[in-house]
Amino acid sequence: MQTLHFTKMHGLGNDYIYFNVIDHPLPNPNALSVTLSDRHKGIGGDGIVLIGKSSAGDFSMRIFNADGSEAKMCGNASRCIGKYLYEKGLTDKKSIRLETLSGIKTLNLHVDESNKVDTVDVDMGEGKLLNLPNGTIERDTVTAFGQKFTATAIDMGNPHLVLFVNNAETIDIANIGASLETNPKFPGGINVEFVQVIDRNHIRMRVWERGSGITKACGTGACASAVACAMANLTEPEKCIVQMDGGNLKIMYSTYTKQVKMSGTANTVFEGEVTINA
Repeated sequence: MQTLHFTKMHGLGNDYIYFNVIDHPLPNPNALSVTLSDRHKGIGGDGIVLIGKSSAGDFSMRIFNADGSEAKMCGNASRCIGKYLYEKGLTDKKSIRLETLSGIKTLNLHVDESNKVDTVDVDMGEGKLLNLPNGTIERDTVTAFGQKFTATAIDMGNPHLVLFVNNAETIDIANIGASLETNPKFPGGINVEFVQVIDRNHIRMRVWERGSGITKACGTGACASAVACAMANLTEPEKCIVQMDGGNLKIMYSTYTKQVKMSGTANTVFEGEVTINA
């Protein structure tokens, strides 16, 4: 048996269980994520996040979804890691290079008068069309669960399919999202965003996350949605507010460099210990 300390954190309701593995590895994180993410029999969350050493950056992140699959990147989790590292005294840097499976991401921390991290800006890298076996999808028709949608597939280090909808509040996220996540067109699965354009600087987005299902927010999904809207000239690329079930993110996209920056909050919920079979 092994007792592990954890921190429960969330970015706009996208909640994960965080473990410091800088000095001690975590055994079998895939299975552990399934067990601990259960909201009735475990701690509850969208998955687990491991904060570790890095030879390429300052620290590293590994993230496992609620179904045990490993994700390449999570924008909301990266902001939480910035807060975790700074407030626990693991770094005094306010600009942190975080190694992920989709490359190095730079976290810029904004600290309040009580020396607590208020918001975090993340350089999310390049937002571009997703390369698929049959080519790219840009403003193309996609059919799911008997309905047709205009869609754009975006690569944000992980795959996203942005569906443009008239009303994000009434859309059948569960059935449509699940059917598209496992569609053979998208080998390895895909995240699905349902996007309603409110005005040139404001969109409403709801999300079905690959491996986790419906979540309150998705940082890379917000970036993908803003990029898809900017590509279609539906919004202003340099400032797009993405409203999700858990709150808002500010997304800035450069049409010249294709670089995406995200800004938002991070929150600690509670800390605790859990005993596992080592």
